[in-house]
Amino acid sequence: MKEKFLPIGSVVILKDAIKRIMVTGYLSVDENNKEKVYDYNGCVYPEGFLSSEQVLLFNHDQIDKIFFEGMRDEEQKSFAQRLNEFAKKQENSQKKIESLEE
Repeated sequence: MKEKFLPIGSVVILKDAIKRIMVTGYLSVDENNKEKVYDYNGCVYPEGFLSSEQVLLFNHDQIDKIFFEGMRDEEQKSFAQRLNEFAKKQENSQKKIESLEE
């Protein structure tokens, strides 16, 4: 997995979408499928967070266009490095589980 996480506050539009989304978090689990982890969670832009039932979950490869990238400073860069390391470990663990199931 290459570094792919956009900073919090980034605004994107997904493929085949009408509304833009603002990134609000990372590595969220789907309530209906506890085994599915998404790269990002977000809220509609410009409306923002309206309710917990309207949190959007999506993966980096679903992004069609980046309109704005959130703030990048030393704290964010350090966090992004740790996030990428964690995500890579999770991905490797998932691959091991899948190979055992085959």
